[in-house]
Amino acid sequence: MEILMIYVSGIIISVSVYLVLSKSLIRIIIGTTLLSHGVHLMLLTMGGLKKGALPIEEEGIKNYVDPLPQALILTAIVIAFAVTAFFLVLAFRSYKELGTDNLEEMKEVPKDE
Repeated sequence: MEILMIYVSGIIISVSVYLVLSKSLIRIIIGTTLLSHGVHLMLLTMGGLKKGALPIEEEGIKNYVDPLPQALILTAIVIAFAVTAFFLVLAFRSYKELGTDNLEEMKEVPKDE
């Protein structure tokens, strides 16, 4: 199962790199969001996928799951949500000011007349 999840996260990361390299600002935002989801999936997979084990180490329990990867991923999801919200607000504001979301057209700063 881990091999399948690594392949899926690799596909998600490769699609996100393709989107980040485009000229549209919305595609770049979607690419960064997908990149964070791919990394979350990879971190969760590297933490180990065990069925039926408790995330608590107690006496008498020999098989348990490490809760640290889940805690780190939960924190990373909250941070990724905040960064995505900031990128969306920044993209909306730049679209209102410049009238385009194409990065090639954003290179030039309009002059005040």
